[in-house]
Amino acid sequence: MQTKLIRIGTRGSALALAQAHETRQRLMDAHGLPESSFEIVVIKTTGDQIQDRPLSEAGGKGLFTKEIEEALLNNSIHLAVHSSKDMPTELPAGLALTAFLPREDVRDAFISRKVKRIEDLPHGAIVGSSSLRRQAQIKRLRPDLDVVIYRGNLQTRMRKLDEGVVDATFLAYAGLRRLGMEKEIASLLDTDTFLPAVGQGAICIETREDDSETIELLSAIHDSETQSRLMLERAFLAEMDGSCRTPIGGLALVDGDTISFKGEVIKPDGSVTHSVQRSGPLSNAEEIGREAGKELRARAGENFLEI
Repeated sequence: MQTKLIRIGTRGSALALAQAHETRQRLMDAHGLPESSFEIVVIKTTGDQIQDRPLSEAGGKGLFTKEIEEALLNNSIHLAVHSSKDMPTELPAGLALTAFLPREDVRDAFISRKVKRIEDLPHGAIVGSSSLRRQAQIKRLRPDLDVVIYRGNLQTRMRKLDEGVVDATFLAYAGLRRLGMEKEIASLLDTDTFLPAVGQGAICIETREDDSETIELLSAIHDSETQSRLMLERAFLAEMDGSCRTPIGGLALVDGDTISFKGEVIKPDGSVTHSVQRSGPLSNAEEIGREAGKELRARAGENFLEI
């Protein structure tokens, strides 16, 4: 019978807290534990504190995980709940992603108070996004639009939209659903047009590698299909040396014992796209991801990512 207090580390945004609460609820349901068995520990990360410049200029994905991972390593928390798309491909020694929750819808949502689709925006309209991937995809589809950096948590971005700072923005559908904000969506983007970020829509849980008790606790809520998809996508990203500084998209899908993948890298101005597609046995997910990354790097050329 579980008796110790289980400490769950998370960022403090509304979305991060929703993900931590979902994880807690799943553990409560799986093990018959009361809410009092858990403590949600809010940890402010470097990424949360940077609001005056693009994260790509400040260091990329690790900005949202460093302080949380330090708390794991010093035993201040037992597990950390993350958005998978925020996770660097290399983790600190002694830590591992040991559980994944079932993946949500991976699509991007188009949000505007003026039109229903990106195609309907007038020439020169202002579109805000903090994602280099989305910025490049927008410019590829509509090079006539004015694409600007758009930082802040989800609520801040929605407020700026209402104030007319931008005409439209894009957010992950999964995050909006988790916050019950589907009504804000004007339309959803097909993944053929807007390939999502690696890991988009998936909650991952990080622990110490040697914490067998916590890992065993998490095994009851772990989704193996999501893990296979993320293993492939993260292996692809690692080969591409992808970060917040690189416009890269990738999506793995599972059909029975087969896993398929499409990945792309785009010039920041949207002018050139290189893509790759692979499929194979589910058991080879990580290898398929690595090979896809190597193929796409070779196709794009070493200098492509530096532009």
